[in-house]
Amino acid sequence: MKKSDFHYDLPPELIAQAPLPERSASRLLHVPPGAAPFADLHVRDLPALLRPGDLLVFNDTRVIPARLFGAKPSGGRVEILIERLLPGNAARAQLGVSKPPQVGSRIALDAGGEAEVVARGDDGFWELRFHVHGALADWLQHAGQLPLPPYIERQPDKADAERYQTVFAREAGAVAAPTAGLHFDAPLLEALRARGIGIGHITLHVGAGTFQPVRVDDVRQHRMHSEWINVGAELVEQVRRTRAAGGRVIAVGTTVVRALESAMVGDVLQPFAGDTSIFIFPGYRIRSIDALLTNFHLPESTLLMLVSAFAGKARIFAAYEHAVRQRYRFFSYGDAMLLWPQEAGA
Repeated sequence: MKKSDFHYDLPPELIAQAPLPERSASRLLHVPPGAAPFADLHVRDLPALLRPGDLLVFNDTRVIPARLFGAKPSGGRVEILIERLLPGNAARAQLGVSKPPQVGSRIALDAGGEAEVVARGDDGFWELRFHVHGALADWLQHAGQLPLPPYIERQPDKADAERYQTVFAREAGAVAAPTAGLHFDAPLLEALRARGIGIGHITLHVGAGTFQPVRVDDVRQHRMHSEWINVGAELVEQVRRTRAAGGRVIAVGTTVVRALESAMVGDVLQPFAGDTSIFIFPGYRIRSIDALLTNFHLPESTLLMLVSAFAGKARIFAAYEHAVRQRYRFFSYGDAMLLWPQEAGA
């Protein structure tokens, strides 16, 4: 299985550069199993596609202002994208710099204070220790910049501070949004509850590595970045009750799939908190969910491989071709699709 097997052509103008005025106004491509025809709907139509007793699982991570700028002692400019907060005002980060800094040197931050270069990992990430006023997580709230994805070709504005967060974001730690959740607003959540559809949460702190491309031709040789997850006992019990009553579990986003699959012990979901580097691609059998609501993903990306593992590669690529023809909006601020596995009905 090669990386090029997951390539598709996407007109650049279909990459969404800003959110729609209303979250649930995004389009929704319904992809039933088998050969059933696709349906062009809207996210606000989701309650009619689900049944009372189903359970939607969201990722409640909150994006932190993780992008900083500064200068090396030589004067060379540095862009810092924090990957993960560490104890002691330290962080794992990517550095955008013309020449790598030396370990032990300090980066003068535009927002004040310094970042000490502690170590460089083999994976291209750096460990930095921040000498700033107060706790790093608190300091970032006024000093950092929201890290919009690299394919959004503009600077973040005030609207992004709200719209690049889900309405249920509560656990700070992500440097990228769980974008499938961006489509949900209070009216849609209320409509889902009114239909008898349950709502649960996991936490997966999305890291900067989510935008790293697959650099090997043989997909099986790719190594995923590590991310922290928490699948709590309450969610596990919600899933147990849902399945016992004949309901279905629907993941909102690929991060939820990765978290739930990481917490599976055999065919049983168990509470789990810790790191995961799970890589899901065709040949892997996803056991934890019955349906997946997700955005459209980049060509040759691990996320495109994950959805291909769930719904079937041929089915996914047919859906993507349809979405391009119908001028759907792609990626983080784009439209969504509701997927069902090939072997199960909606």
